[in-house]
Amino acid sequence: MPGKSSNAALERAKSAPPSPNGDSAKEKPETAKRPSYKGATAQEMSAKQRDISVAEFFQKNRHMLGFDNKRKALLTTVKEAVDNSLDACEEAGILPDIEVKITVAPNGDGSMPPTPAQAERFIITVSDNGPGIVKENVGKVFAKLLFGSKFHRLRMSRGQQGIGISAAGMYGQLTTGKPTRVRSKIKGKPTIHNFEISIDTKRNEPVEHETSDFKWDPETLMGVSTEKGVKPIAWPHEHGTSVSIELTGEYRKGKQSVEEYIELTSVANPHASFTYISPESEKPAVFPRGVDYLPDPPKEIKPHPHGIELGMLLKMLQDTVSHWLSGFLASDFCRVSTKNAEEICKTAGLSPRARPRDIVGQEAEQLFKALQTAKLMAPPTDCISPIGVDAIKAGLFKSIKADFYYAVTRPPKVYRGNPFVIEAGIAYGKGDGATAKDPAQLAAEELERAEKGLVEAKAEGEEDDEDVQLAEIIRFANRVPLQYQATACAAYKSVLKTSWKNYGVPQSRGAPPQGPMTIFVHIASVWVPFTNQAKEAIAEYDEIMEEIKRAVQDCGRKLGIWIRKRQHARNEFERRNIFQRYIEEVAESCKKIKGGKLDAEKLKKQLQKIAEEITGGEETERLLKKNKDKDEDDLSDVIIRTADGVQGNISPLAAQAAGVVIAQQPEAAPATGELIAGATEKTKKMRPVPEKKLGKDAKVEKKPDSAKSEPNLFGDDDAPAPKGKKK
Repeated sequence: MPGKSSNAALERAKSAPPSPNGDSAKEKPETAKRPSYKGATAQEMSAKQRDISVAEFFQKNRHMLGFDNKRKALLTTVKEAVDNSLDACEEAGILPDIEVKITVAPNGDGSMPPTPAQAERFIITVSDNGPGIVKENVGKVFAKLLFGSKFHRLRMSRGQQGIGISAAGMYGQLTTGKPTRVRSKIKGKPTIHNFEISIDTKRNEPVEHETSDFKWDPETLMGVSTEKGVKPIAWPHEHGTSVSIELTGEYRKGKQSVEEYIELTSVANPHASFTYISPESEKPAVFPRGVDYLPDPPKEIKPHPHGIELGMLLKMLQDTVSHWLSGFLASDFCRVSTKNAEEICKTAGLSPRARPRDIVGQEAEQLFKALQTAKLMAPPTDCISPIGVDAIKAGLFKSIKADFYYAVTRPPKVYRGNPFVIEAGIAYGKGDGATAKDPAQLAAEELERAEKGLVEAKAEGEEDDEDVQLAEIIRFANRVPLQYQATACAAYKSVLKTSWKNYGVPQSRGAPPQGPMTIFVHIASVWVPFTNQAKEAIAEYDEIMEEIKRAVQDCGRKLGIWIRKRQHARNEFERRNIFQRYIEEVAESCKKIKGGKLDAEKLKKQLQKIAEEITGGEETERLLKKNKDKDEDDLSDVIIRTADGVQGNISPLAAQAAGVVIAQQPEAAPATGELIAGATEKTKKMRPVPEKKLGKDAKVEKKPDSAKSEPNLFGDDDAPAPKGKKK
């Protein structure tokens, strides 16, 4: 059709490329114009700039404080509240009684979750019997970041920056919109102050809401509100603090849980009593105290010259009240005497009479170098309060069931001018008295099972169903358990670098030692070098790792002595069993040799008696007498649990908490020899008893004829045993 052909020609003409020689080739296609962009001026940019409060910063970077996920947020909140309670009680000289309660909160729509594992909101309440908090400071303590009394003091404490509990309240406010509820009572005051506090993140300031106070009744141990319609509250202590935070979290058991944290905290703080009420059960779990005394309170010290930076020195020069440079060095630093101060000034080329505020620039650089190279004593160690050997053993004994307990406290050391103390402990065994088997015994038992057909054939690379039990390493810093980032911690790596095979404990390369064992490692310092703000792992300083390794080696040496001693006792027991295994066959053979005239039953009893005397009896004790005294000296400061009871010095409270009854030792008689001291007026002088002579001068007592006392193996009781023949 003509119409269709013309349309097709028209389409071909439109799609055909233009001729290079034609006019259309001279025309250039129009390009799309980009929209012009007008940049901001300096005035507009400066108008957008403003201050950022520390609360706003951590609100967006809460992972830096340990609030990475819901499960970790629940644990971190409990940890921060418990740390504050322990610090307050210890500083006030009060044995801590702390209660931790976690309850399930309704969802946002008001519905209750069916189980705690499916819940999303929880209310965490931590109560203590501390000194309480004055009313004016409650809001700043719980709703203002970087507010506290520990940051500027060089002394050991759990908290340092004054961030933790305020950050926990801020996290609860961010996830649920609910304020933090605080109740506090001071000794001697009848009022229990009740607060509801939220934090203004823009200003980093607390916002207090309207609340009502309670009047404490010491007879009923209840707090009654002055307003009508408000229910009374239980308040069991004369003084203390209680904080409740509602937040979004996740409740789980097992590793890295709240239960594990409280149990570990009870181990490192045996002077404290803990009560834990989980959301699954209303029945509280009680962790009683193991000792009835507080640790030595640490003292505040001044900075050491080897532990400061140049910027800190410049600030100290401007803030000092001393008028002379030598006076500034002697009064604002520790371990710097007047003579040392003059020598430092001479090394730096400065006058001891110079004004400290005039030392800037190059002169400050010279003074800083002179301070770093000065030969000074190490900083004092009374600013540190270690747990102590007895307290560590008490904490391990009441919490971990084992057969062997030992602890050691290393001498104080210094890193970057900061003193620190390393402590280590070990609990070995299952608490049933069973002897650990060495690899040779395990191989022999495996071969015996294979001969009896009790071992199933396995393919190449297939392992047994039962995994090898590895030692558990529990880490602490200033009495606070570290539950995260174990492989990045200096304590964990130091334990791996220890050669445990030297102490009779099997170990694979790059892995913890094998066996039922718990290894306790604690660092106490005025400034613990953590790897992050969440305080989850200890940084790898050479001085710290070397001390941890030495402390662990001390524990390993004690453990090796005990393992070898118990293994020897096991070998003697097996040796006796070998003798007893052939007694019946030997007796029957002797009866046949004597033509049936020998009493086989009597011979069996005589052989049994000889076996008991030679293997594991008096003969063995005589042969091992030299090593016995040495082993007793080496194991004098350990705790050993046996079937007969507990051996070693253990706190009665720790034994009671572990359910172990310790027999009381009878009281020693008076040194005067009287039953009642001073009962007699005159005492008769006793002639001194001469000491027995030893060696060649010793007199040998005449013993009865051994031939008559020894059992006759051949049934003739009247005839003596032949001389010169061994029995």
